[in-house]
Amino acid sequence: MKIAIISDVHDNLANLTKIINYLKKIGINFLICCGDIGNIETISFLANNFKGRIYFAFGNVENDLIKKENLNFSNLTYYIDHGNIELDGKKIIFCHFPNEARQLANEKVDIIFYGHTHQPKEELINEIKLVNPGNVAGLFFRPTFALYDTELEDLQLKLIDFLI
Repeated sequence: MKIAIISDVHDNLANLTKIINYLKKIGINFLICCGDIGNIETISFLANNFKGRIYFAFGNVENDLIKKENLNFSNLTYYIDHGNIELDGKKIIFCHFPNEARQLANEKVDIIFYGHTHQPKEELINEIKLVNPGNVAGLFFRPTFALYDTELEDLQLKLIDFLI
């Protein structure tokens, strides 16, 4: 199973559209977002245009209005702090903040995804891989996202600029 991981969209609908179209093209039906999608309109855009399952952890830009908003999309599950899910036999944690990700590296999981810094990064803590997929918005660093193959335990960083 392949899973897409995004973070730090910051309401960049042009780049988000490129990702959604690419995921449709290659048949990916699971998406994890590590926060900072932006406003409710962008969350709605994602939920209405990506027909697969979406798991979303709030970041620091999701304001109180969104947190109180009833995010009633049948394909979206959201978490205020961090998500802890199992897909294809892999235990996955995702959150927004790197410090929280490092603290969660004491859990018995296969991989942890996080965002916030906008910079792609991979590190190993307590034999658990921690991965930042970069940022969709293209702020401070080039716009990127990640694909994770649960069967091969393969991780790929994708540059959004080169998506067809």
